Amino acid sequence: MAKSDYYGTLGVRRDASPEEIKKAYRRLARELHPDVNPDPATQERFKEITQAYEVLSDPQKRQMHDLGADPFAAGAGAGAGGFGAGFPFSDIMDAFFGQAGAGARGPRSRARRGRNATIRLELDLRESGFGTTRELVVDTAVLCEICQGSGAASGTHPDTCDMCHGRGEVSQVTRSFLGQVMTSRPCPQCGGFGSIIRNPCQECSGDGRVRTRRTIKVRIPAGVEDGTHIQLAGEGEIGPGGGPPGDLFLEIVEKPHDVFERRGDDLHCTVQIPMTAAALGTILTVETLDGKEEIDMRPGTQSGQVLPLYGRGVQRLNESGRGDLLIHVNVETPQRLDPEQEELLRELAKLRGEERPTGKFAPGQQGFFSRLRDAFNGR
Repeated sequence: MAKSDYYGTLGVRRDASPEEIKKAYRRLARELHPDVNPDPATQERFKEITQAYEVLSDPQKRQMHDLGADPFAAGAGAGAGGFGAGFPFSDIMDAFFGQAGAGARGPRSRARRGRNATIRLELDLRESGFGTTRELVVDTAVLCEICQGSGAASGTHPDTCDMCHGRGEVSQVTRSFLGQVMTSRPCPQCGGFGSIIRNPCQECSGDGRVRTRRTIKVRIPAGVEDGTHIQLAGEGEIGPGGGPPGDLFLEIVEKPHDVFERRGDDLHCTVQIPMTAAALGTILTVETLDGKEEIDMRPGTQSGQVLPLYGRGVQRLNESGRGDLLIHVNVETPQRLDPEQEELLRELAKLRGEERPTGKFAPGQQGFFSRLRDAFNGR
């Protein structure tokens, strides 16, 4: 196999990292090991990937292979089909049995961490903006008070498994062309726990926990907004076997407000004012989250103008200060006029020289043909 493409044998790129090469070899070793596929063709394929890995996992042999030389010519390892000092026996063991020392895993613990839970919590704008305290009723799993999480009936305890003798796993020796190979697997009698609950608790049926409904009080900080997640550590479900609880997550859902639209820490609203008030100016009373306030609207206020009220937005989350309230002005033009009103407006237009207005285009508001002309002129 001196001229074999070892990269193609393992199915990796020529610039593959050592970790990628090892990962590819372990995957193929699990599929092609003679104990799994004992046919001769598979056994030969297994020898090929093993020899390929022996070369590509050794920097010197890999360099020789990349240069077109035979990495086994100078006695760097065993010949074709052989297993020399570089044979990756430990990687074969890892591919099947996990990392080194996996045989000493020991029994599994019955206590496992509980699941996390998520609750959607609806808040109005005032609650999310300034914070609040809520009492939540949750259906969850709690520690069984009868067995205290052990799962065994009162006055009893789990018995040591007589199949694995408390180790949680059983071993089996098989013969292959490699010689005797020992494999370990979870004990089928105790499920890998090393013990058996022969008299399960009647309250929890051996699970170590029961479901119940409980009430918890939570504080919602000021400044949360729609989509914010609040983590309550240890408020989730108790785990099986009396394991530690998971976490409870609150997903904030902010209900729409009748007046204000929230954008970050700022609030926006729109106020309609008559044309005369915009022209002459007025004192405008507006609603805020803090109550009613008066603002001085200057003469000549235009439609689309924004009047800010600084510090009247919502509280910044985990910071001091508040956002702003931005009032968007919409000037209403009267649609129906009685004869007297119409005559007064015509007189005003005459006094201002606006009987036949020509209209003015502002930058960014030109007509279609003007924009087309500017495009051809390169403006």
